[in-house]
Amino acid sequence: MSLSFAITGKGGVGKTTLSSLLVRQLLAHGMKPVLAIDADPNSCLDAALGLKATSTVGGAREEVRQEAQAGTVTGISKQEMLQWKITESLVESAGFDFIAMGRPEGAGCYCYANNILKSIITQISGQYPFLVLDNEAGLENLSRRIMQQVDVMVIVSDASNAGLQTIVRLHGLADEMGIRYKKLILVINRLRNGELPARMEEIRLATGAERVVALPDDLTVATFSEGSRSMLELPDDNPVVLKIDELIASLSDATS
Repeated sequence: MSLSFAITGKGGVGKTTLSSLLVRQLLAHGMKPVLAIDADPNSCLDAALGLKATSTVGGAREEVRQEAQAGTVTGISKQEMLQWKITESLVESAGFDFIAMGRPEGAGCYCYANNILKSIITQISGQYPFLVLDNEAGLENLSRRIMQQVDVMVIVSDASNAGLQTIVRLHGLADEMGIRYKKLILVINRLRNGELPARMEEIRLATGAERVVALPDDLTVATFSEGSRSMLELPDDNPVVLKIDELIASLSDATS
């Protein structure tokens, strides 16, 4: 069995927290090794996983650019050098590895590094039957097309009208860009009264989502996030952890 997730949503809705909790519960179910990818230039998934990433794809790209300009890259192509540096940026941990997109430190765009990252993901995906991709915030968060096909697309939102409308827009954007997925899950985060918005069933039907997951507004999760504590350290009986655990258990047939 293998299982891949791509998490998307507007800024500030808890995508990174959800991504780290998905990693946590995949490991809890013995689903490993996991590759966690932080595709947000403002990388913070490493802290949520109790790690410290010292290098990123953006940093690797800048290093290779500078070395090429200085004429110090010899006996190896720029692409091979970048592939090597990106592979070196993998952070290894118990049951999972982590890689961050980061941001460029000099002029230029991500396009070349993106292509290399996609190539590397393709090459090493066989080593990671389980994958969690934490996307950049905003409506352009899928534009890099780091992955064109996943088992589960997860769109995260709060319960606001603007957040719910963003779900519909992101769903349309994913379809326009040809992002393929086997299942769509909608996550409404930080619910204060435990009740989903009245429009939720309408939105689920409009997007064709498999299910809607309601996550409570939990003080312990908020405290961990504000203190940059690893979500892997949350207690097993935490209500948000239990909801994510139910989600993982329900997806055992996601690749069937």
